[in-house]
Amino acid sequence: MGEFEAAYQAVLQAWPQVEVADLAGPYGTTRVLSSGPADGPPLVLLPGGGATATAWFANAPALSERARVHAVDLPGTAGGTAVSVRDAARLCGWLDSVLDAVAGGPVDLAGHSYGGWVALTYALHAPGRVRRLALLDPTQCFAGFRPGYLLHALPVLLRPSRRTAAALRRWETGGAALDPAWTAVADAAADAPKTGRLVTRPKPSRDRMRGLDLPTLVLLAGRGKAQDARKAAAAARASLPDVRVEVLPTATHHSLPLDPAVEVNRALLAFFGW
Repeated sequence: MGEFEAAYQAVLQAWPQVEVADLAGPYGTTRVLSSGPADGPPLVLLPGGGATATAWFANAPALSERARVHAVDLPGTAGGTAVSVRDAARLCGWLDSVLDAVAGGPVDLAGHSYGGWVALTYALHAPGRVRRLALLDPTQCFAGFRPGYLLHALPVLLRPSRRTAAALRRWETGGAALDPAWTAVADAAADAPKTGRLVTRPKPSRDRMRGLDLPTLVLLAGRGKAQDARKAAAAARASLPDVRVEVLPTATHHSLPLDPAVEVNRALLAFFGW
């Protein structure tokens, strides 16, 4: 077992009765971590870019008490998903196939960072398949990246490695002491092979979002350096007809969703209302 897989498995020890499945589909194989009652309402969790489904380990125990949770490794990142998609249409087609496999009907859908962009893009693609949508500090949805963040992220974009990824995380979180098992996965993932690249365009248009009559929760990182939380909050309220916006005052972009897990879990449970 390699370093990345060992770190990945170690985080799963904190996941209650987790089931690991590699689902075969038309686009390839997708890794899904599932927990919770089989007859519970389905909740699909999408991690941020560069992260894996294990990023939800601090949230899964509370969410799994009420729902059937399915956390997914995304295409273009390290993890168990061996899928390469080149555009948003194929990305949505891939997620169609995942939802076909894990749920018989509409799901609750949540995503962090890049996973938030994927979740919103998918909800616009297939609103009938999503009951409620939760976006945790989603990027490239309501506000652009801050120039200072892009400057610090440039080494990760040009030469991704555990050193550059860890340096960006330390800067963005202010050196916060994050769970060591999770940071071990994040560090190993930076050096691990990826299948394809992340699909990052197009940015959802405000006109399309105004037509999305879907209950939506937007949680923003009050101390985040990736984007301006106030601008993102204003844009979300102006763009979505049925939206609840909350700023988590102590959260940073790279510490979500595990810190502050208690606040994230509280907000998600209250919003989904199971």
